[in-house]
Amino acid sequence: MEDYLEAFAMYMASIREHSYNTVVSYKHDIARYLEFLKDNGIKTPAKADKMTVVTYLLQMKKSGKAPATISRSLAAIRAFYGYMIANGEKIKDPTASIAPPPIDKKQPEFLTASETEMLLNQPNPAQTKGIRDRAMLELLYATGIKVSEIIDLTTDDINLKQGFLRCQTATHERVVPIGRKAISAVRTYVDKARPKLVTHDSVKYLFLNRNGTKMSRQGFWKILKGYGKSAGIKKDITPYTIRHSFAMHLLQNGADLEAIRQLLGHTDISSTQVYSKIMDTRIKEVYEKSHPRA
Repeated sequence: MEDYLEAFAMYMASIREHSYNTVVSYKHDIARYLEFLKDNGIKTPAKADKMTVVTYLLQMKKSGKAPATISRSLAAIRAFYGYMIANGEKIKDPTASIAPPPIDKKQPEFLTASETEMLLNQPNPAQTKGIRDRAMLELLYATGIKVSEIIDLTTDDINLKQGFLRCQTATHERVVPIGRKAISAVRTYVDKARPKLVTHDSVKYLFLNRNGTKMSRQGFWKILKGYGKSAGIKKDITPYTIRHSFAMHLLQNGADLEAIRQLLGHTDISSTQVYSKIMDTRIKEVYEKSHPRA
């Protein structure tokens, strides 16, 4: 079944134009599904039916997998059978009538302005690593871009003179403005730290690790969590925490939802409205605690 897996991954990347991270996740999910089929004596995914898929999903649930993980696996399996049908397999999609499990949506975690300031001040400006890390944190908070977008940035994607960066994916591109503090931090990194990290002129990625190669997602997550701990912040800090903080602080200071949607790169305004709902909830809480007749 290995041939199915590699062909599916290629289809997702080239034909469906999914991001690298989505392709990797779906490939991992399908590898586990194919292993399940093999263990149950099903020699080809074309022989699986609805009950097969339901049994697999129930097995995931019994093993303690979160609803979000199960839902993603179902989406991957559905995409996999879509690939098979698109490539001429005369089969009926066994996932067609299977609904994903309900997912409890958690409110986005975000930092206060003072917590953000403490986090941004953690990197040591006297060290090459500290200069790089300060530039990454400042840029992440100034733009709200995703971790995958910041590590994919090249030196050609950022214009410090005019104050903007360009985020590109397989399907669209957006231009995001950069604040003066982030511009200053990135300029210091480019002038003083990056030349010490780069090992070859052909390396165009903006942010590099100590080996002179592209920063990894895991590497950046580790850096961020380390600074969160040293700042004494009790919240679980991830790159998405910074992205949510960017959006919430804009909203708190009067930005409209449509502008925030465009900056975040959301295709649907409903994805952005969650920040407005959080704001409404907090205003109500403040009113009920503070007003003498509430």
